[in-house]
Amino acid sequence: MDWIDRGIVVNVHKHGESSAIVTLLTETHGRHAGLVRGGSGKRKSPLLQPGNLLQVTWRARLEEQLGSYTCEMERAYASTVLDDPARLAALSSYCALANATLPERVDEPGMFASLVDLLEGLPGQDWQARYVKWELYLLSELGYGLDLSSCAATEQTEDLIYVSSKSGRAVSEGAGAPYKSKLLPLPEFFINGAIAAGPDNILEGLELTGYFLSRYLEDHRGGNLPGARDRLIDILRKDAC
Repeated sequence: MDWIDRGIVVNVHKHGESSAIVTLLTETHGRHAGLVRGGSGKRKSPLLQPGNLLQVTWRARLEEQLGSYTCEMERAYASTVLDDPARLAALSSYCALANATLPERVDEPGMFASLVDLLEGLPGQDWQARYVKWELYLLSELGYGLDLSSCAATEQTEDLIYVSSKSGRAVSEGAGAPYKSKLLPLPEFFINGAIAAGPDNILEGLELTGYFLSRYLEDHRGGNLPGARDRLIDILRKDAC
């Protein structure tokens, strides 16, 4: 068994004395792990940094085996943001969330394309809003998509400022007023692309997506949100002060 593909490094851990098990989000083979011989060594470890886009060949005797990768660099995205702790934390969070949530060996071309697009745009000015909207997209791909088109109680499409933590549907200001302590905030930039997202809006968006991502992980993986995401939020909170 062998195939050639492109993949973004989403997780790496040492294996044995010098090798590494590398998990990639590939273009046509989904989230897929493989052994890289010498992957923990000085020559290959820079190649295997989370966020790097690689050209890879995977080989194994049988399809269900771990198999091994040979890799070549296509784009080192981390190198473009090394001097920016917030953007570097976002890159780490992208990769950690993809690794924690996506099923193994299931074709995810949309997710691969979305992650490449995000990494390309990471040096840009709107990277924070793009990050939060990617988490919203990730939820939809996981089957936990939010319905923000109309109010869950009245079906009106105006004054939507809350989201129900039970249904994932938007709730209007009037309908949600008696229950606002139990509802999640809905940032306006989620439903109106013309609205700029300020620091507080970004944090509100992360609170919303984080609630449903956490629920997905608890329901399907028995785990918690990755620490890389927590570190990103800590940095954004400090920057917002």
